[in-house]
Amino acid sequence: MSEPQTALPPVKRRNAELVMTLFAIAITLFAMIEAGLTRNNEMPPDLFLYAGLFGGLAILAHVFIRFFAPWSDPLLLPLAVLLNGLGIAMLWRLFEATGDTDKGSAMSQLVLTAISMAVFAGIIFFLKEPRTLQRYPYIMGLSAIILLLLPLVPGLGQTINGARQWISLGFTSLQPSEFAKLALVVFLSGYMVSKRDVLSLASKEIKVGPLKVLDLPRMRDLAPLAAMWGFCIIVMVGVMNDLGTSLLLFGTFLAMIYVATHRSSWILLGLVPFLAACFALYPLVHHFSVRVDTWLHPFADGIINGPLGANSQQLVRGLFAMAEGGLFGSGLGGGKPGFVPEVQNDFIFSAFGEELGLTGIMVMLMALALLVERGMRIALASKEIFIKMLASGIAFLMAFQTFVVIGGVTRVIPMTGATIPFVAKGGSALLSSWVMLALLMRMSNNARKPAPQAIQDEGMTQVISR
Repeated sequence: MSEPQTALPPVKRRNAELVMTLFAIAITLFAMIEAGLTRNNEMPPDLFLYAGLFGGLAILAHVFIRFFAPWSDPLLLPLAVLLNGLGIAMLWRLFEATGDTDKGSAMSQLVLTAISMAVFAGIIFFLKEPRTLQRYPYIMGLSAIILLLLPLVPGLGQTINGARQWISLGFTSLQPSEFAKLALVVFLSGYMVSKRDVLSLASKEIKVGPLKVLDLPRMRDLAPLAAMWGFCIIVMVGVMNDLGTSLLLFGTFLAMIYVATHRSSWILLGLVPFLAACFALYPLVHHFSVRVDTWLHPFADGIINGPLGANSQQLVRGLFAMAEGGLFGSGLGGGKPGFVPEVQNDFIFSAFGEELGLTGIMVMLMALALLVERGMRIALASKEIFIKMLASGIAFLMAFQTFVVIGGVTRVIPMTGATIPFVAKGGSALLSSWVMLALLMRMSNNARKPAPQAIQDEGMTQVISR
């Protein structure tokens, strides 16, 4: 059976992808050179090692795509390489400046990048048709539950910075929630495909006199999704104290339901219980109240010099660092990002703000926004409902993850502890980002690929022209 034609033009654009990937590699190396010259007046001694390893990995990824996903979106890989490379360059600069014994974290991040790219290639090679995931929605849902509960197992789970969201593997640690959110997106995509018509049409009208106010879905249709969402919120906020993941799951859940049903009432149905839960949890969950108090009054003397001083000082120092950067920043290597606690994780954005300024972080935000836009473009181009839901779900996941991180650092929302896709230190987050990219690449390849007859006609045209 031939695949349906799409609205996207059947153009491969692999050469354009190669040029943009080389440009992204060059930006990474230039960032490391600038940091080395600014700090030590000399080129980084391990520059060629990083150039060979990171550049080689990126080019190998391009060659692999050229053979196994030739019709995929040409912007996705260069954007990921750019963000990943900037993260490695900043980590190298941070640990080189502080003289920390963990200076090898930049190299560790490069090794994790190699592992993530290998998984990325494996998904593209073996998962020829992402729609096969539609057959296993409840298995994915069960897998998400198991992954979320793993940190609660005695002797396996680890509590770091007040959040119990890691598991110890002996030689390293893993954050299962990074992969649970992907499993939940697959579950929601498969479930909504089967229940889309019911969720869109079947409803109970709420009236005030003769005026219809709201359409409520039937409880038997809403119950499975509400149960999954409620479970995740309870585990994340009430047990594991992981506010970032709970907010990610809530936002993605709400956005995907709206995409599936096109009913704005779902937004109200989601926001009201969410806000009510926040008010209810504030006096009950200590970790949650700490984050809110730090967000509302970070400069108050009783907060910054009190028991919450560690959280407040991290936020305040991050704000001052970004203010110091101004429009163009102090240049890579010219700032003092080590002044901010845990700067290599979710507050790496403040380091970029100090040294690259508003101009530099806007470039980073544009790259992240382009990734989200290409994901939504893939969803629009696909003719299959499940692929539309999956691609849009991954795009929303990236968008909300970026928002909760940068919103927390800039004091728009309470700090969440999440990380920027591809940029911050951490193997679990980096691996999940490359897995999301692999799914988008495979879906875009299938959506952009013309029907077999069109490919045959194109080949005949090339032969005749020769």
